[in-house]
Amino acid sequence: MRLRTFTITSCLLAFSLAAQEKDATFSTDVKVVNVFAIVRDKQGHIVSDLAKDDFSLAENGVNQPIRYFSREVNMPLTIGLLVDTSGSQRGVLAEERSSSFRFLDKVLKPERDQTFVIHFDFETELLQDLTSSRAALQRALEQLALPAGQRAGRGGGQQQRSAGGGFPGGRMGGRGGRGARGPMPRAGGGRGFGGGTTLYDAVFLASDELMRKQSGRKALIILSDGVDAGSRTSLSGAIESAQRADTLVYSILFTDEGMAGRFGNNRMDGKKVLQRLSQETGGSFYEVGKKLTIDQIYEQLQDELRNQYSLGYSPAAGATSAFRTIKVATKRKDLAVQAREGYYPSAPSFTP
Repeated sequence: MRLRTFTITSCLLAFSLAAQEKDATFSTDVKVVNVFAIVRDKQGHIVSDLAKDDFSLAENGVNQPIRYFSREVNMPLTIGLLVDTSGSQRGVLAEERSSSFRFLDKVLKPERDQTFVIHFDFETELLQDLTSSRAALQRALEQLALPAGQRAGRGGGQQQRSAGGGFPGGRMGGRGGRGARGPMPRAGGGRGFGGGTTLYDAVFLASDELMRKQSGRKALIILSDGVDAGSRTSLSGAIESAQRADTLVYSILFTDEGMAGRFGNNRMDGKKVLQRLSQETGGSFYEVGKKLTIDQIYEQLQDELRNQYSLGYSPAAGATSAFRTIKVATKRKDLAVQAREGYYPSAPSFTP
């Protein structure tokens, strides 16, 4: 299995250079914009029997004719599972492993859907590249562990992380098992005990390096308390990367109650972060607690992923590459629509 430890400097550089080409003449090949939507009634139940004429769609406030419409239950699905392995998750990792595998085992259709697994703490690392193999995914989930310095007597044969530097292109070959790894430097330059949590970097790199190259339905599932303490990417940059990759973000707030007191107000801030990540990309936010277990959340998430409407329209010709807002609604006032708030046209080609 090929393992990669991501570095973010080169990705951010390319990202910013594209945004700074103000003197270039841009052209875009975007001809159809596709929007996936979930519809719920007042009780929160998914509504799956609507027709095209039940919807309205506007871009930048201008109504658009819906040219393509379908209820997507069988379109190939790409899922990225992003798991927080920082010290704050010490008491919930085992449950995250087992519940995540049960979910993937149910939701993935063999030979059609694919998943990758990333963990993040003071570094962001790809444990399993895109695969439809349940055995490979189970092996990756079994490798989820706290950073070596924070494992209070953990066993299980997990290899210790190396302290090597960055790697060209952000990639490195595995050496069997988890392989040697080079942690991505923290924004502040230090690591120390706890080392920070690179949630925003994980979203950025999953979107930019993996999801952007895929087509069809795409979703990131984040298991975290939402507290970021080490990313070079900002929250806005992470959201923009997911929007540019046409990827929904589903956030699951899962907190180790035994560690919660150490983080004070950061816990509430983390909840707001996860809510924003999901809202602005068209996904959903969930919280593990007395009302919902992680298995129950995964059941709801499975229903969402398998009961989406696909709406397609052609944007106006000659539009710039700036962010364009999307508003999807139903003509029935008693229904609520969940969809992404907008999109960026496909990566532009330019002539200096």
